[in-house]
Amino acid sequence: MDKFTEMEVLISVAEQGSITRAAETLGQSVSAVSRYLSSLEERLGVRLINRTTRRFSITEEGELFYSYAKSILSEVHDAEALVGQVSSAPTGTLKITASTSFAMLHLMPIVPEFAQRHPKISIEITAHNRYHDIIESGVDLAIRTRRVEADSSITIRRLAQTRRRLVASPDYIAEMGTPHHPEELERHRMLVYLLADDPMRLDMRRGNSRFLVNVNPVMTTNEGQLLLRAARDGMGIIAQPSYIVQEDLDAGRLVRVLDDWDLPRLTINLAFPTRRHMPAKTRLFIEYLSAYFRRNEFERIWTS
Repeated sequence: MDKFTEMEVLISVAEQGSITRAAETLGQSVSAVSRYLSSLEERLGVRLINRTTRRFSITEEGELFYSYAKSILSEVHDAEALVGQVSSAPTGTLKITASTSFAMLHLMPIVPEFAQRHPKISIEITAHNRYHDIIESGVDLAIRTRRVEADSSITIRRLAQTRRRLVASPDYIAEMGTPHHPEELERHRMLVYLLADDPMRLDMRRGNSRFLVNVNPVMTTNEGQLLLRAARDGMGIIAQPSYIVQEDLDAGRLVRVLDDWDLPRLTINLAFPTRRHMPAKTRLFIEYLSAYFRRNEFERIWTS
């Protein structure tokens, strides 16, 4: 019998906990699955599955074989995928997740051209301001400012660093005046992003000086684009990453506040499932996005 099929059967039986469910998953008959399993046990000379009418369990030998078989089949599938990528244009759906602001400001400028260059790749963008499980959601690439990933099966690649800046509209500054020290922020109208670390306190540093500002907001939200709109309309001062506010600063719609003081900086990371061979669609988009960032010198601009 086919050794690869035997391994697939053993893996499915172990994971499904039932020969009947394994047969359904594999699209085989129960008798065929039983034959493959019996053939494998006979060839190896050991019992892999304990099965009675009332009880089903995998043996110690079965656990060992399951572990190796799963690794071997994963390698085979990766090899097939890699050869397929070399021999043909990349295809499939590329699933990306990012914050709403990042998706609007830094994905959409490049997605149309990327799609034109790679017409067999379709792109699915899910905008989230909270982090979702990459593996469970079937995500190929996540762009986020999370420092670490708890799941060891996720690889992180640095894209860029960015300052968080205090900014406000010229009209607001004309009305309320320019603060010259962090302690003056306590009398200013503050607009707060609720998903930031410790959102009701600003940890401001300049050289060896450090000042903690307790914020009493006039508005809070979980969406950076709403804060941006409120700041443009003169509602108050916001603390947001440069990658969100830079365009408005360049256009003069917003101005910097206390820019000689620094808030904790953020690192924008690319997170994706760890694989020996990265899918071509993911690799191509990462290379395209990274080149776009280098070409525009975003990190230099955002950290200056």
